[in-house]
Amino acid sequence: MTLDVDGILLELRELETQKCALEARQAQLAIDLDQAMRRRSADAGAAKERQGRGVAEQLAYARRVSPNRGRILLGLAKAAQEMPHLRRAWAEGKVTEWRAMLLARETACLQLADRQRIDTELAADAEALEQMGDRQVAGKARARAAELDAASVVRRRARAESERRVTIRPAPDCMVYVTALLPMAQGVG
Repeated sequence: MTLDVDGILLELRELETQKCALEARQAQLAIDLDQAMRRRSADAGAAKERQGRGVAEQLAYARRVSPNRGRILLGLAKAAQEMPHLRRAWAEGKVTEWRAMLLARETACLQLADRQRIDTELAADAEALEQMGDRQVAGKARARAAELDAASVVRRRARAESERRVTIRPAPDCMVYVTALLPMAQGVG
């Protein structure tokens, strides 16, 4: 039996497009879950600051990921709601969840108007966004963020440096992993 390379590649591409669109749908459902759980808590008389607790954990359970990953995915879903061009490109399957995450992460420190401006500049043309690599998307978003609001980028970097740490976690065969999160200069040193 001969393998049709072109057919295999075409099917792989189609499956990837469908997977991206499904991930975008999961993000929309995460927003719906958040709103429904907040409404349920409010109807039960929960204080405003307690509404929404447990949403990320429920999302994580449904998606079979860790609670930490659930919080990340919920944050991404909320960020994508504020970036209509990214949301559309993602729903069409032209952008992966990871690429959506990169764009959201690099613009997270900005005010909504600036985030939406970068969304328009980078994601309004979904085909162009699809052709960019991950590094290119992150780099362009980071550069535009610095141009639009340099002070927020400086604050973000200062906050990141204040969160430096060394962690230890178990590894197989009575070993441990030691991980250090350090500013670039200290890490290289």
